[in-house]
Formats: sequence, C-alpha cells, structure tokens
Amino acid sequence: MCVIRIRLGILGADDSLPIIQSVVEEYKEFVCLPVVYWNESEILDLIRPLASEVDMWLFSGQVPYSIAKQSGEIEVPLFYVPHTGASLYRTLLQAYYTNQIPISQLSFDTYERGEVERLLEEADIKEPVPHIKHYEGGISAQELASYHYDLWRQGKTKAAVTCLRTAHLEMEKMGMPVYRVLPARSAVEAVVQTIIRTGEMLHVQDAQVAVQMIEVDSMMITSPEAFSTDEIYKMELKATEKLLQYTKKVQGSLKCAGPGRYVIFTTRGALKEMTASYKTIPSEEEMAHLYDEIVACGIGIGRTAYEAEIQAGKAFLHAKHCGRGAWMVAFDDGTIAGPLGKGERIRYSLGDEELRQLASRTSLSAATLGKLQAVLRKRGKNEIEAHELAVYMGILPRSARRILKELEAAGLAEAIGETSPYPRGRPRKVYRIFL
Repeated sequence: MCVIRIRLGILGADDSLPIIQSVVEEYKEFVCLPVVYWNESEILDLIRPLASEVDMWLFSGQVPYSIAKQSGEIEVPLFYVPHTGASLYRTLLQAYYTNQIPISQLSFDTYERGEVERLLEEADIKEPVPHIKHYEGGISAQELASYHYDLWRQGKTKAAVTCLRTAHLEMEKMGMPVYRVLPARSAVEAVVQTIIRTGEMLHVQDAQVAVQMIEVDSMMITSPEAFSTDEIYKMELKATEKLLQYTKKVQGSLKCAGPGRYVIFTTRGALKEMTASYKTIPSEEEMAHLYDEIVACGIGIGRTAYEAEIQAGKAFLHAKHCGRGAWMVAFDDGTIAGPLGKGERIRYSLGDEELRQLASRTSLSAATLGKLQAVLRKRGKNEIEAHELAVYMGILPRSARRILKELEAAGLAEAIGETSPYPRGRPRKVYRIFL
C-alpha cells in the first residue's frame, strides 16, 4: 500500500515543540515544518508564509489553535494536542515532590473543574480544587497570569499550574511559583493517528470528480477590422486549442457546452494543485495565455460527475456576478469560495437552515446572508459600512446600502455610528450586524 506523505506544520512553544516533534518524526507519513512562537500576537504572521507548504497544522495547545481557527485564514485541517490527565498527573507529582504543595493550594487554568475532580478521583485523591480558570478558545497570557498572581498575592495559593507557556513566562517574571503542564506523548500519538486518518481521507477526496465550466469570448481580443466570420472562426479555434492545452495539464477531458462555453472533467486533486488549494487562479502560462478571453469560470466538486457538474454551474453563475474573468468554486459541503486570486476572497454557505430562517424575515437570500456572514468572519468583527461590504461582496455601494438597510428593518442590524473617510465626503453609516 502506498504511504501518504503529509507536510505537517507544527507550531508550539519552545518547551512543548521538541516533545511533539519527537513523536511525529517517528512516523514515516510526515514531513515536519516546526515553528516556535513566543507571543500569541505573532502566530498568524508565522503561519502565513508557510500557507503553500503545509497540508495540515498541529498546535501545541488550544490557544494557538483557536487563534488560527478564528482568523478564518487557514483553510487546511487544524489540530491541537490536548492537555490530558497524564500531563496533569506529572505536574501535580512534581509540585508535591519538590515543594509538598497540596492540590487545594494550587490554582489551575484551561481544565474544566469536573475534569480535574474526575482525574483526582481516579487516583483516589480526595482534595478540594477551589481555584480553576476554565476558558474556551483563546485567552491572553496577561489575563491568565493576573488570575493566578492575584490568588497567590492574597495568600490563597502557593503556586500556579498553567497550560500556556507565555503565561508561565509571565508569572516567572512576576516572581511567583508556577508549574507548566507539558503535552504527554500519549496525547500527541492520539492526535497523530487522527491526522493520518484525515490525510488518508483527503487522499481519497483528491480522486473525486471535479468539473470546470468556462466561458470564453474570442471577439474580445479581435480587432474591429477582423470581424469577418472566417476570422472569428479562426479565433474560436485558437481559443479551443488553448483550452485543450490547459485541459491536458489538469489531466482532464474537454467538452463543448454551447457557443463559447466549455466543460472540463478532471479530478479534485488536479484543480486543487492548479489553484493552490482554491486560493489563486493558474498562471498565464498554465492557462496557455487564455486570460483575456475568459468571461467567467466555475469549479464544482461533487461525489459524482453529475453532482460536480451541477456545482460547477452554481459556481459559474456566482462568478458571472463577480465581474469579467472571475473564478469561483462550489464545494460538496454546500459552501462556495472566491473570487480566486482576489484579496476579498471569502468562503460562504449557500444557505443552511438557520440562515434560511433569518432570510425569511427579509427579502434577502440565504446565500447573501451566508456571504455577509463570511465577510464578517474574515474581518474578525461584526461591524461594517456599505463601501467596505461592497468591496468584499463585489457589488455596488448602493446595493450594499440596500442590504444593510434591509437587515436594519428586520432587526438584524443597527446603525452604531458614522465614519468620514474624506474631509469633504458624506459620512458613512457603520452598522453592527446580528446574524
């Protein structure tokens, strides 16, 4: 059986990264790209340059994982090593063995209270755990350090137990006793097995059928003097020849679907590679210098050729709305992404049940609300003004204003202020969105 090769980015603190890397390197499926971080604010800047070199990311804990996930920028699978019971047992043993500190005089973070109590019960340790700061997602090192420090300064605890390295370093600067929970090898191995299974699944997915629907207009590059039918026919033949060259590069087959419209049947993996995981459009050389003639392109992913062709049609129609030369991708999970190669590229739902219910309160479609939701997620906040929304959605500012006013009328948005980008321009209303 062929062994899959996974380019795995591993991002962790200086003390946890070597532990994780030593386990991962025991598996022949991985090519490791280790990255050390010292501050949560630099995580995305460390990840971005490796976007095209990494198939999946493994993080040393839930904080860096949450920062990457919530950014909406990372489109490959993400994993993190949980701080399991084995990790905590080791730390508690260290605290008691070195300084005889009872559990009741320690402050903890990350874990849920019930989780710690259950671990102690399994070890037949009957001590209260009064000080735990549980959190979901990300948290700042300063907030965690302040929580532990305040308890220690008040004499309620003798030391802290933290899962976050940056908080650990912060507390050491403050001069308080602190113990760091490091990942257990067993926890790393469990996550590694999940990553391998995910890689195998994605390998199978790459063999799925993908369909590319392209519309070309050869007359756009024809000079006014060359409007004879013979000249136009020659231009169409030339465009078809270029498409055949491109089709060969994606190992597909070309089919004419009407005047100026073509369908290419290929595989998901081929188009994924050609578009850098659906982020960019192929280079001019890869497209056989066909750029000027492309009106719109839609890529469809599906479990069958028929389903992929239907998805390609949806993507194609969305591309037409985005302007000449736009590329869009419709996936088999009901989401659509694009325009490829643009800074305002987003991935949004074509309409789940919740969005359909919200759409029923307005004249807007569930797809429009899904696009708006994706824009807000990419921006990292739920406040926006019409001109910004127009840029992201590829529509006119007046259309964006209509969307925002429609949401406001339905109670799904409120005007919270104004901004004046130009000294003499009219102020622009800023809206807070409630989806």
